[in-house]
Amino acid sequence: MTEAVELPDDLQAVREALVEWYEADHREYLWRATTDPYPILVSEVMSQQTQLDRVLEAWEAFLERWPTVEALAAADRADVVGFWSDHSLGYNNRAKYLHEAAREVLEEHDGEFPETPGALVELMGVGPYTANAVASFAFNNGNAVVDTNVKRVLYRAFAVEDDDAAFERVANELLPDDRSRVWNNAIMELGGVACGKRPRCEEAGCPWRRWCDAYATGDFTAPDVPTQPAFEGSRRQMRGRVVAVLGEFESLPIDELGPRVRVDYSPDGEYGREWLRGLLSDLEGDGLVRVVDRDGEPTASLRR
Repeated sequence: MTEAVELPDDLQAVREALVEWYEADHREYLWRATTDPYPILVSEVMSQQTQLDRVLEAWEAFLERWPTVEALAAADRADVVGFWSDHSLGYNNRAKYLHEAAREVLEEHDGEFPETPGALVELMGVGPYTANAVASFAFNNGNAVVDTNVKRVLYRAFAVEDDDAAFERVANELLPDDRSRVWNNAIMELGGVACGKRPRCEEAGCPWRRWCDAYATGDFTAPDVPTQPAFEGSRRQMRGRVVAVLGEFESLPIDELGPRVRVDYSPDGEYGREWLRGLLSDLEGDGLVRVVDRDGEPTASLRR
């Protein structure tokens, strides 16, 4: 059982202070300037474990190529996966799921996005966090969004214990009625700008200093934040290279594919057939690649 959290008596003042701070000045991301659920969904999926400076350029290019949910649904899945890989956006199955979700919006919802977290989460690859974010930012119809930034803020400001259920409960208690769009943007902005791993209370003009436990005590510890594994040389990068190479060729025997993925590929070496078959097996499991025997030689191609 989680410990009870004693929030300030005047919650309305707490809420107003944060919203006023956010509305006075905040980072201008293009997906914050729209209420169209399609580009918001794209931004949320792209932002999963990917740095925002990489996301912005990719997001604009993605929407230029597939500007509507109809355009994405009609696209060749291999093209979408290839784009994902080319822009180093992480696990390629996110591209596959995003493409499938677009088809579901058209085929099962007559082209109209569901508007509640409970309905959005039924779309392929849309988890509870993403569903709630889209419901909030597109339809002003979500619950409190709780990401690592929000957890850090709640842990420091109101001494919320490091427990997911406690964070969810307190975040939703703070959420003002019918204002999930501005509130969730504001509290994530607070965590990203003022209350990062190195707090910038004075520099950023944190609006919660008068209530903040960490500011009063000087103890700015916070829950550990998982770090993104190094991308260079990772299996994630190598899977992306496999997809990118197969996007250029109709099919390739694996011993011709291998050197195009790693220059030090050697059939019987550390980075050889066994290593490559492991990558291909992962991609087959994601429904992205097919491996068949042709004249006794294993040959890989993209699923289309």
